[in-house]
Amino acid sequence: MYIIPNPQKIEFNQGHFTLTYRGRIVIDAQSQSTDVNSDSNIYSHAKLLSREMERSVGFSLAIVRGKAQAGDICLTETLTLKEEEYILTINEGGIKLQGGSAAGILYAIQTLRQILAQEGAYLPCLAIHDYPELPNRGYYLDATRGRIPTLAYLKSFADKLSYYKINQLQLYIEHSFLFSNLSEVWRDDTPLTAEEILELDAYCRKLHIELVPSLSSFGHLYKLLSTKSYSHLCELPDSQKQPFSLDDRMMHHTVDVSNDQSLLLIKQLIDEYLPLFSSKHFNICADETFDLGKGRSKELADSLGVDEIYIRYVKELCDYVLAKGKRPMFWGDIICGFPEAINRLPEETICLNWGYAPNQNEDGTKALHNAGATQYLCPGVAGWNRWINLIDASYQNITRMCTYAHRYHALGVLNTDWGDFGHINHPTFSVTGMIYGAAFSWNQRILEQEEMNKQISMLEFSDCTGTIVDQIAKLALNSVFEWIDTVRFMELDIKGKSEEEKKKYISEISFADVAKANSAIAAGIEKLYQLIGPMDPDKRVLVKPYIIAAEGMALFNTIGATLSHKLYGGSYDAAADPKILAMQLEQWFYHYKELWRSVSKEAELFRIQNIIIWYADLLREI
Repeated sequence: MYIIPNPQKIEFNQGHFTLTYRGRIVIDAQSQSTDVNSDSNIYSHAKLLSREMERSVGFSLAIVRGKAQAGDICLTETLTLKEEEYILTINEGGIKLQGGSAAGILYAIQTLRQILAQEGAYLPCLAIHDYPELPNRGYYLDATRGRIPTLAYLKSFADKLSYYKINQLQLYIEHSFLFSNLSEVWRDDTPLTAEEILELDAYCRKLHIELVPSLSSFGHLYKLLSTKSYSHLCELPDSQKQPFSLDDRMMHHTVDVSNDQSLLLIKQLIDEYLPLFSSKHFNICADETFDLGKGRSKELADSLGVDEIYIRYVKELCDYVLAKGKRPMFWGDIICGFPEAINRLPEETICLNWGYAPNQNEDGTKALHNAGATQYLCPGVAGWNRWINLIDASYQNITRMCTYAHRYHALGVLNTDWGDFGHINHPTFSVTGMIYGAAFSWNQRILEQEEMNKQISMLEFSDCTGTIVDQIAKLALNSVFEWIDTVRFMELDIKGKSEEEKKKYISEISFADVAKANSAIAAGIEKLYQLIGPMDPDKRVLVKPYIIAAEGMALFNTIGATLSHKLYGGSYDAAADPKILAMQLEQWFYHYKELWRSVSKEAELFRIQNIIIWYADLLREI
């Protein structure tokens, strides 16, 4: 039996308890809560347990309030426990769940759900005492650069976060919210609306998840600063005249801090967005300000220094957010270069210290800690620019960053899922990485990856062989013509670069192993089909997206080898008939689009489609 996150203390006792359909879920009338909303929250959690029992054991139980009897499941709020602390006891007479609050009871229920899913109605007697070692355990989802999830998917994802005891969620927003006076920005998009945010906020709140507003306010403002109305506020003059580029969108479009209108505009956006959230935090982002001091603010930067104009702007926004009654957050990549400046920001400010390398060192964390920063450690699920997330890399990165969080007394962990270059990977591919973060921010004991993957395979995928996560991890390693290279090669052509430049770029990619990689992909796909049988029927739906992604990976591997062979004289066995390859690409993309629309709005699907069409047309031309 597996429980994720691993409980702080679990003791197995002799005997079993048989849960029968005659039992009840009893909300203890003697609960000690002083929270007027606690009863309704606990009732909501009891309903969740009852619904899930129908799937796990084949029957639900009646919910009552009163005194538990033999055979019942009793839910008790106990003030002697901390807010998220719980005790779960199963003995021969019944099940007792005690929590320090409604949140603690919910976490006890989530643990019981995991036990029921594996053991059914015949349960081992045990005692669990559990609590989180970090108070804030978050997940950060890019809802801007490619995918904008549907509200239905976001709710289902909140359910998944709660199942693994994550208590914060942030959505990264640049231009993908329906700001009332920014129709130029969202006119070609399918943005999130105020009503959707309000509904998601309420939904998360019932699961004790804090939906934290996150709004790009400094760098990464491509669409805003490319409009006719606001391009004059961009650091680089005339950047709006350049053709759209996924690559350039990542690197440019920082606001001009020397223009007072920039700050005024950002404050107006904050004023509209902030009231939609019940959160006590607000993330202003302020990361990757690559162009700062290189254009319109150069004179100011030459006078004061780039670091100085950066920290002044960030301080102004932090002060503004704090005046609105919210605790400011910001990404720490810039201030890591001069960590002593953290003391110029309001003391309430939280620095989101990110790093995504598998071997990420602790230098930045240590420097910020020594400078007195209050920080979250922010690892990543290694999905951006990938058809399938790099599971091995994410495990290494997340375990390191969670270790640093505990070592340097961080306030929390915020595990990130970015959408660079179009967010091509299916959102469910990040769940394994999400679970790594949930597990090791709750409990600092790090399980070996092989064991962790087995547990996730069994619990999340209901794969009784315990191997599917390892199979997916192997599949992900076989991309030769990477998506980022696919995009950049195309954009060289769109930007009018010479044939020599294009040849140089693609010649630096080795396609010699494409046949071997594609053979491994084919074997991996066959293995996934075989693993459908050992999985629970309701989890089999998780497999198809991996198969579609793997097929796309193999197609682009072959496309890269074919282009190198046909255009630039490379000799590769994996090269294929270009016209047949073009048709296969278009047929594959039909299924990819269907999968995209199952969880995401249209959003920037058209940008990926443009890339697919460009390659199909190029293949037919050659």
